[in-house]
Amino acid sequence: MTDADQARENAVEAALGKLDLDTKARLLAGQDMWSLPALPEIGLRSLVMSDGPVGVRGVRWTADDPSVALPSPTALAAAWDPALARRAGRLLAQEARRKGVHVLLAPTVNLHRSPLGGRHFECYSEDPYLTGAVGAGYVNGVQDGGVGTTVKHFVGNDAETERFTVDSVIAPRPLRELYLAPFEAVVAQAHPWGIMTAYNQVNGTTMTEHRYLVNEVLRGEWGFDGCNVSDWMAARSTTGGIEGGLDVAMPGPQTVYGPALAEAVRAGEVPGSAVDAAVRNVLRLAARVGVLEGAPAVVAEAPEPIDGQALARELAARGFVLVRNEAVLGETPALPLDAAAGRTVALIGAAARDARVLGGGSATVFPERIVSPLDGLTAALRERSGVPPTYAVGADPSDELTPADQGFELRVVCRDASGAVLGEGALPSGQVQWIGEELPGGATYETTATIEVTGTFLPRESGEHAFGTRGLGAFTLTVGGGTRWDGVQEMGDETDPFEAFLGAPSERARAVLTEGERVEVSLIHQVPDMTALPLKAIMFSLLHLGPRRDPEELIAEAVAAARAADTAVVVVATTERVESEGFDRRDLTLPGRQDDLVRAVAAANPNTVVVVNAGSPVELPWREEVAAVLLTWFPGQEGGAALADVLLGDAEPGGRLPTTWPARFADAPVTEVVPAGGRLEYREGLLIGYRAYEAGSIAPAFPFGHGLGYTDWAYESLEVTGTTARVRVTNTGTRPGREVVQIYLAPAATASDGAQSAAVERPASWLAAFAGVEAGPGESVETEIALPARAFEIWDEETRGWQRIGGTYEVRASHSHGDTRLSATLDIP
Repeated sequence: MTDADQARENAVEAALGKLDLDTKARLLAGQDMWSLPALPEIGLRSLVMSDGPVGVRGVRWTADDPSVALPSPTALAAAWDPALARRAGRLLAQEARRKGVHVLLAPTVNLHRSPLGGRHFECYSEDPYLTGAVGAGYVNGVQDGGVGTTVKHFVGNDAETERFTVDSVIAPRPLRELYLAPFEAVVAQAHPWGIMTAYNQVNGTTMTEHRYLVNEVLRGEWGFDGCNVSDWMAARSTTGGIEGGLDVAMPGPQTVYGPALAEAVRAGEVPGSAVDAAVRNVLRLAARVGVLEGAPAVVAEAPEPIDGQALARELAARGFVLVRNEAVLGETPALPLDAAAGRTVALIGAAARDARVLGGGSATVFPERIVSPLDGLTAALRERSGVPPTYAVGADPSDELTPADQGFELRVVCRDASGAVLGEGALPSGQVQWIGEELPGGATYETTATIEVTGTFLPRESGEHAFGTRGLGAFTLTVGGGTRWDGVQEMGDETDPFEAFLGAPSERARAVLTEGERVEVSLIHQVPDMTALPLKAIMFSLLHLGPRRDPEELIAEAVAAARAADTAVVVVATTERVESEGFDRRDLTLPGRQDDLVRAVAAANPNTVVVVNAGSPVELPWREEVAAVLLTWFPGQEGGAALADVLLGDAEPGGRLPTTWPARFADAPVTEVVPAGGRLEYREGLLIGYRAYEAGSIAPAFPFGHGLGYTDWAYESLEVTGTTARVRVTNTGTRPGREVVQIYLAPAATASDGAQSAAVERPASWLAAFAGVEAGPGESVETEIALPARAFEIWDEETRGWQRIGGTYEVRASHSHGDTRLSATLDIP
């Protein structure tokens, strides 16, 4: 323990000694949606938390204070670079400090158990080692900036269906070797100041009450000394929570802690020492982030400022994964594009114009700007060749109404019963989502009678536009000065509480509008009485859907544009109704007619490049019919600029797949995400991701770790010891590049025939370590990669401990899981 650590501990103990029972219990309950109460009597300021993993939203759902929006966690993991993740974390710490936030509710280190998982895009990888390494880099970066993290969701929250109540039934070995492993790695490598316990149960015990996993494993075995915060509304029991190691029950003010906890102590149901332990953890967190007087903050001075736009652009390109790049015309691969004078590009797809840069749910932030693929490529080509791309919609992935966005300029106005304005603010879209004390200005739930979304709409297309609502209660919709609908939306049959509260999207009116002619729009919501609700919230949306054109006509226009161009770039995408927090996917197909569009364009122009704008795997049935496929995930606010950089060769697509992409949904080895009788059994055991594909001899579309870049690499030599692998590689291409050298282990019994070891059941192979190397054309580089002792261990269910498995291993130096370049034999005693 350093002198500063001891000073913080002394300050914590001194502060704790001044508190009475009621004040201690109050400190463990959120005072509102995002913060803990200040206690001036001990010099404690209010400690503020905020979502999310790709940006810092702050404590209000508003665009008045924009946030830098980084690429999705799948994109960050695709870079296979913990140091880059650390830089991302430092930027988010900078954003947090700017917004007065002390603790970031991130990162999410649950695994990609199934590609159907609704928050797949918010998690890093299907592999525990890669997930732990990237997660540790992220946590180190955020805490470098003096801001706390809460590593989530501890544990077994790997799907969204019935997430509040599901019992994740996981055997001890996969629980330790897969699902707990990333959390353990982050605790060991980054010493996080917080952790978030999940909604779900694990093996019959709710995670916010799981004394074995929290007290014995997390704190006892791993030495975690941070603060354990519940997921929002996850805490259900006063005694169960405090005895299970839960420090803070969020949000407030009505939680299972506070007065209920103090009463439980007085009644002899809870020992006072348990409350003291929880308060001590909260005060330690406060001391570390600098809101407890007399305690030196871990970071006294903020690091050097980071250019958020520049880093967002770099992160996006580093995470793009080029999975196919064929030579169609001559010997030159399709990418990077030939942007010489006179060369033409047709850019196709609704997502090229209106890119999806973020995942839905709690990860949402409001950036100051969004660069779409059309914006980015148009600017770059005008500068490079003077010939901007032609554009065609081709196919729209969504035929549902969505929150009013493109062309809308909106504000929200809160009024009392007399019509007087209480507060107002800007809206980034037609969606209003306030939870807790997030209302603008001086508005409160008690005084606000109506909330109006108001502004103008400038149509991009002439025709019949649909308008609608989402939310519960009474609404009045006005378009162009006339009332189009006045009615009440009732609750549907949604199973997720947030989905139920939001209501189903409903069309209310249609209006024939003219391109370029601005019209006024308004949606007034009557605020219901929320006196009896434990958590006050307002969620509703003004929805819009542009004119629907004949799909065949749209595809025909795209085909004509592609045929007239040297290269066709088609952007396909998922939508928020396909992948988002709150629900799981049912399949992996792209929505709408996008598959038909790609096939038609590829038939018209063999030099077709497809850009996949999705946070999770999707089926690409046409993948061998096109020249190139580039995966861009949800690329963040600078995604369009980064795409132009990569397409034109100014930057290399640096990503490698952090998760296996199946050829078709039927090939995905784990697709059970719907509980049966409240239980979700992880029957697959250790076999998820690439381990399961290998065990079942299933060929994926693209294997784990795959990524092409813009140069080639020769693996020259491999030398191994029991602790290291030394690999020498040479850049044999014509461009500088970065290679991710991946080290896999295979027990000797599995190296040749794929049979599992007779001594102990293990996967056929697994990722043990990796390292990124850079080299110019013709240059060689050597890297020494540490082999962790854990790579040779299994969790022994009988002794309840880690057991080293000796014997002969094949050590594989690989470009991807499916592409071993060199191998060596290693005997482990």
